[in-house]
Amino acid sequence: MTFRPGVVRAAVFAALFSVAGAASAVTEITWWHSMTGALNNKVDQIAQKFNASQSDFKVVPVYKGQYDESMAAAIAAYRGGNPPQIVQVFEVGTATMMAAKGAVKPVYQLMKEQNEPFNPKGFLGAVYGYYADTHGNLISMPFNSSTQVLYINEDAFKKAGLDPTKPPTTWPDLEKDAEKLKAAGVSCPFTTGWQSWVQLESFSAWHNVPFATLENGFGGLGTRLEFNGPVQVMHIGNLGKWAKEGLFVYKGRKDEPLASFNSGECAMITTSSGSYANIKANAKFAWRVGTLPYYPSVKGAPQNTIIGGATLWVLNQKDKNMYKGIAKFFTFLSSPEVQEDWHESTGYVPITLAAYDLAKTKGLYEQRPGFDIAIKELTNKPPTANSKGLRFGNFVQIRNIIDEELEGVWSGQKTAKQALDEAVKRGNEQLERFQKANQ
Repeated sequence: MTFRPGVVRAAVFAALFSVAGAASAVTEITWWHSMTGALNNKVDQIAQKFNASQSDFKVVPVYKGQYDESMAAAIAAYRGGNPPQIVQVFEVGTATMMAAKGAVKPVYQLMKEQNEPFNPKGFLGAVYGYYADTHGNLISMPFNSSTQVLYINEDAFKKAGLDPTKPPTTWPDLEKDAEKLKAAGVSCPFTTGWQSWVQLESFSAWHNVPFATLENGFGGLGTRLEFNGPVQVMHIGNLGKWAKEGLFVYKGRKDEPLASFNSGECAMITTSSGSYANIKANAKFAWRVGTLPYYPSVKGAPQNTIIGGATLWVLNQKDKNMYKGIAKFFTFLSSPEVQEDWHESTGYVPITLAAYDLAKTKGLYEQRPGFDIAIKELTNKPPTANSKGLRFGNFVQIRNIIDEELEGVWSGQKTAKQALDEAVKRGNEQLERFQKANQ
């Protein structure tokens, strides 16, 4: 055969062009999220596994700051004409995202149009109900769902003469344990993460008292706040008293207090069940998960807690090919194996019943006593109008108001009644503003 250099060069160039063309055919799907530390690593791992499972799409996770920051960035990017394909939005942003007409591609429509298997009844009821519209259609894809639990430092409990296998189950018991911890030299007996979510929002559901009218916002835009009732005032008043006595130490509005627990400074913390991975990676002492405390004096308590965490929202895309890849990724993400691994690694609850069953089959809850507390809290009793969740517009702003008012209690500048009355008044102004803008 005659060797012809020009033909060979042409063939090589053609082959290289073909490879480049194949590489460029991969559609990149940008996923903005708010996971840090061990959770960020797990998000990267999930994306890598999906990318390795097929060759048409590549999910690229990008950390975009805390929940409120990433949501604001996504809205700005959409208005600017260059939105990400997927954005992780915390539960308090649900009503705002639902009201963003034309910006969101509802998940139930996405999965149907792309012919991906999708069974709404396969999701954990507490999870599905929070993110469905009034017709029961799922608008966003559940991902990291959590609820509130109590973590205790077993070593600190032993030092104080307390039984580390018995975390306090009631607020009166927690007060007694905090007194013993303080007497034993612990500078921070108790703290809380996400104070509005834990100490008012889920606290109200756990005690089956209303946080707002119209089924906590599920009944329509005319909802108004009413978390200044006697049960909430009693509890915030107690926390204010404990702050003055040094039993409760305020460490920040969001997740900042977790560092004080991980360091061993604070012996007890009420925060997200999704903090498990962070505590496991950073705590240098024995620790244990307990249930969220309740007041036995409140009739019907405990009821059920509400979920927190976030879901994945799909923003409308000019390139319709994106939808096929997003739908395939959501099918992968909600598979029992991926969800069970996410649950086992992070402490977030499994979003599907199949993943929960898989965890039980693997003996996960026998290996880790208390690890299923979050699921048991969410399903403790059938949800009521007071306990199925919260849905408010401008909820980010409302939480900021609540945080400001609570800080007035912790510093001794306001009584619980004064602070909660003012938070309700200011919060209702935000609800009225949202209602007028979306009628």
